[in-house]
Amino acid sequence: MTTVVVGAGIIGTAIAHDLQKRGRQVVLVDRDAPGKGASYGNMASIAVTEFMPASRPSIWRQIPGWMLDPEGPVRVRPGYMPKLVPWFLRFIAASRPSKLRALEAQGAALCQLALGDTMALLQETGLQDQISAQGCLSLYSDAAEFRADREHIEILERFGFAHEVLDGAAARALEPALSDKIGMAVRFPDNRSLKDPFKLVLALAEKLTALGGQIVRGDVVGFGRSDRITGVTLADGRRLAADEVVICAGAFSAKLCKLLGEPIPLETERGYHTQIMAPGISLQHSIIWPARAFMVTPTAGGIRVGGTVEMAGLDAAPDYRRAKVTVKRAQTALPGLRCAQASEWMGHRPALPDTVPILSASAKTKGVFYAVGHGHLGLTYAATTARLIGDLITGAPASIDLHPYRVNRF
Repeated sequence: MTTVVVGAGIIGTAIAHDLQKRGRQVVLVDRDAPGKGASYGNMASIAVTEFMPASRPSIWRQIPGWMLDPEGPVRVRPGYMPKLVPWFLRFIAASRPSKLRALEAQGAALCQLALGDTMALLQETGLQDQISAQGCLSLYSDAAEFRADREHIEILERFGFAHEVLDGAAARALEPALSDKIGMAVRFPDNRSLKDPFKLVLALAEKLTALGGQIVRGDVVGFGRSDRITGVTLADGRRLAADEVVICAGAFSAKLCKLLGEPIPLETERGYHTQIMAPGISLQHSIIWPARAFMVTPTAGGIRVGGTVEMAGLDAAPDYRRAKVTVKRAQTALPGLRCAQASEWMGHRPALPDTVPILSASAKTKGVFYAVGHGHLGLTYAATTARLIGDLITGAPASIDLHPYRVNRF
C-alpha cells in the first residue's frame, strides 16, 4: 500500500514515520523541506495542561477589548474581518456550557496520552535527552490574577493533571531570574519542553527515509479519484499514485479539503516568536503569564519568547511589532532579559473554531484521512496523533474513541 502524506511539519513527519514502520510505503510531500513551516518556530512545549477550548465565554468576552488594543494578545487586521465572520460564529457556538464540557474532555483525552507518547517517540529517534526534566511555571502578579485563572485550574483538577500552587518566593527559588512582581505561580511538572523541536522533525524525516520512505518537494494542487483516492497532482505536473492520502498540511490544509469536497472551517492564527541567543539570563522552566498572554521557553540554544495571535490570513506580510510586544511583556517577568543576538519569526497555526483537531477518515472519499487543526498544540499532540492515525489507517484498535474528532462534525 502506498500512502502519500501531505505536509511535512511535526504532525506529517510523525505520521509518515509511524506508517512506514507499520509496513506502508510512504511518500511525504511538502512544498518546503521538513519542519520549515509552523513546526520550525513553535514554543517547544509539550503543553499537556493547555487543552481548554478557546471559545470559553471568559475568553471571547475579552476579544473586543483586545482587538481595540494595538498591543493586545489577539489582533485582527481590519481588512480581514469580513472573512472571519463565519469562523467567529462557529467559535461562539462552541461556547455553550454542554459543548464546552465535551470539548474539554476531548482535549484532555489527547493530552493524557501526549507526554507518554512523546517520550516513547523521542526514545525511538534517539532524542531522549532532548526533553527537559523541569515543567512550566504559570505566573500571577497577585491573588486576584490567580483567581481570574481559576477556571483553568479547576479544569485541570477535574481531569487529574498534576499542578502545585507556589507563592512568589517559592517561584523565585526555582527561577531566580523572575521579578519580585510575581506574587504567585502554579507549577505544571508534566508541561515539559524540548531543547530543539526542529531536531525531532529532522530525526523523524531521517528515520522515514532509512526505513525506505520517500520525501518529495512539491505543492499539491489536485487529487485523482475514482471510487476511491488514486493519487495527488503537484503544481509542476507530476502525479504521485496513492492507495491512501493523509492531509496534514497545517493551516494550508483548508484548500486541500475543499478540493476533496469536504470544506472545513480552518483559519490561521498567525504566531510570532523572538529567538534570543544572548538573553543575559538562564531558565530551567518554561514560563507563561496568562494575564499578559506570553510564553518564554529555553530552547534552540537560547530563549524563545512568543504568544501573540494575529488573524490576517495566509498571504498578508508579517507585522513584527507583534513579536516586540511579547518581548516587552516578558521583560516585566524577567527584568534581566536582554534582547541581544535575536531573530524574529512568524508562522501559521491551524485553528479550528472548537479547538479540537480533526483526526478522521474522509466521509466522502475512501482512502483519504485527515489530521488537521491542532492549533497551539501541534508539538504536544504530534506523537499521539501519529499513533491514532496509524491505528485508524491500518484498522488497529484505537486507544480512544475518535468519533468526536470526525471531519464532518461541523
